[in-house]
Amino acid sequence: MARSSRKSKATSAEQSKAGRNLPAAIAVAILLLGAVGSSLYFRKEAFVGLAVVAICAGVWELAQAFKRREILIPILPLWVGTAGMLVSTYISGAEALMVSFVLTVGGLVIWRVIDGGGINAVRDCAAGLFVAAYLPLMAGFVMLMLAEENGALQVAIFILLAVANDTGGYLAGVRFGKHPLAPSVSPKKSWEGLFGSFVLTMMVGIVGTFFLGVNPIVGVMLGFLTPITATVGDLAESLIKRDLQLKDMGRLLPGHGGVLDRIDSLLLTAPFVYLLLSSAPTLPGM
Repeated sequence: MARSSRKSKATSAEQSKAGRNLPAAIAVAILLLGAVGSSLYFRKEAFVGLAVVAICAGVWELAQAFKRREILIPILPLWVGTAGMLVSTYISGAEALMVSFVLTVGGLVIWRVIDGGGINAVRDCAAGLFVAAYLPLMAGFVMLMLAEENGALQVAIFILLAVANDTGGYLAGVRFGKHPLAPSVSPKKSWEGLFGSFVLTMMVGIVGTFFLGVNPIVGVMLGFLTPITATVGDLAESLIKRDLQLKDMGRLLPGHGGVLDRIDSLLLTAPFVYLLLSSAPTLPGM
């Protein structure tokens, strides 16, 4: 009984240090990875639909969070714009992404002015512009990867890099974390956790380039850049939550918080991974 009690206390302490419900987090992560993997394996279009749902959920979470400061974001035009941006980018490329982004911003400005008049319209439209750039525009780079001939593999490696970043940071942070990385923004992040992220993402990056048939140096660059961009993306969302006095952006994903809490590191990482992979030299004979 005493041994069982000590083990239970140790588990509770570890969960407390990690800041999440570990069993729920693992179960949800497996389900999410299964859904993403299945969509990439069977039909790229299914992944596009999954991405649209995820980004629209993130838009809704941000809109609800901003209401705490009485900032009203036009959700409907952003939802329509999100679907238009992601689908058109997958079909027609980078030009479609920029055109649809401009149309989305124009649509949300017109919608906000008609819906609520001029009262705080500039502030609300500025917040809507931020949401459009932060969520669907960044996600558009994932669609650019997906549209490539080996797009499903590129997106899978991109997601595995993010998973490796989170997993390496979590394991190293829980076991060895003693030196806070950014205590005023995210007290649970540590330098030891960041080192764990570098180690695991470097491994995934190098192995991933083998499957893609590109120079392993690109894998090293991916392993180096991903923890930086992912950590900045995560800290940026933490800064928003701290300013809005929120622990999580939502409760849609047990053990993880909201959808935005799960994809924040992916958003800022996507443009860099796309640029590296799109310009990566192919190995001879591949």
